[in-house]
Amino acid sequence: MRKKIIVGSRGSKLAMIQTEFVVSHLKAALPDIDVSISRIVTGGDRNRNVPLEDMAGIGFFVKELEEALFAKRIDLAVHSLKDVPTEISPELRLVVITERIDPRDVLVSRGEKLSELATGSKIGTGSLRRAVQLSSFRQDLAVSGIRGNVDTRMRKVTSGEYDGVILAAAALHRLGWEDKITEYLPTEYFLPAVGQGALVIEARAADTELAGMLAPLNHEPAWQSVTAERAFLFALGGGCRAPIAALGTVNGTTLQLEGMVADNKKNRILRSSATGSTSEPENLGLQLAENLFGMGAKELLAEVRE
Repeated sequence: MRKKIIVGSRGSKLAMIQTEFVVSHLKAALPDIDVSISRIVTGGDRNRNVPLEDMAGIGFFVKELEEALFAKRIDLAVHSLKDVPTEISPELRLVVITERIDPRDVLVSRGEKLSELATGSKIGTGSLRRAVQLSSFRQDLAVSGIRGNVDTRMRKVTSGEYDGVILAAAALHRLGWEDKITEYLPTEYFLPAVGQGALVIEARAADTELAGMLAPLNHEPAWQSVTAERAFLFALGGGCRAPIAALGTVNGTTLQLEGMVADNKKNRILRSSATGSTSEPENLGLQLAENLFGMGAKELLAEVRE
């Protein structure tokens, strides 16, 4: 029986809060094991001035954590699930998905809701997915790229540099900043990123003992929802830069999946939904992708990649 577990985490304030939350559950489930946190700087953290769509490759918020797993400097890595590529090394595995908190996007402004902002108001987002949905919802707003930690982005609103920013509700909830949210954006117009609101624990695939020890921490409805979302993303070509969104919702043994793919160059959006069994989440994700292919998603994605 192991006596110590080292958990890897990004070093940002939000990442540490997320990892400390997971570690508290690890300690409760494994009281006889010493659990510690190792802070690791990722490429995404080092290059905060580079737009995400311009950064080379994918997985720039998880790569260094995975390298630490390979090197056995850490035993587990905690990620925001939306940062994890749909394809990971066969030497690694996702072993636990925590209970998901609010997956929606939110607006943080100086008091005005999205429908109340003046024409030409400058809204910041670092996400093509959010940008294209925002432009579809209100074409008269000025959408501008923004990077930096959550508090950095919000300060740009307070200072007047931006009239508002769009962020993940989950991030503000975990930071204890719910009171700073101006408006929760409806999923009818703003579908979230795949996995938004969920945390995941990644481990070495060969470490079956540790995976077994952690199994009780897995939240099954979150696992089912996110598995469907990730299957949908993978089928569409999850490594591409196209704005893709999905949200799975579990109701008993029924899983509903909504999905979106867009062309950010022409602001074209395709949306569809599918319903199936929680016992076959991957099949549901593939079914929804096929629905969108039938609506022209393949041609749209080809144009985005050009």
